[in-house]
Amino acid sequence: MPRYYFDLKISRDEYLRYYQGAATAVRVVDREGRGVRFPASALRGHVTPTGISGSFCLVTDENHKLLRLERL
Repeated sequence: MPRYYFDLKISRDEYLRYYQGAATAVRVVDREGRGVRFPASALRGHVTPTGISGSFCLVTDENHKLLRLERL
């Protein structure tokens, strides 16, 4: 299964745009320099009162379909 490791910092106000549907996808560059795009809804379980901050691992299947997003 492909894995993409990256760091992410999104303020509470910025995440509100995703939550309200103004933005539906998040694009990051992983630690190997690869661009990765995934649904903003995958972040819902990682939101804190200050937003989203931390290191993550995005796991996909062989067809690059999102399986899970893990906080490291």
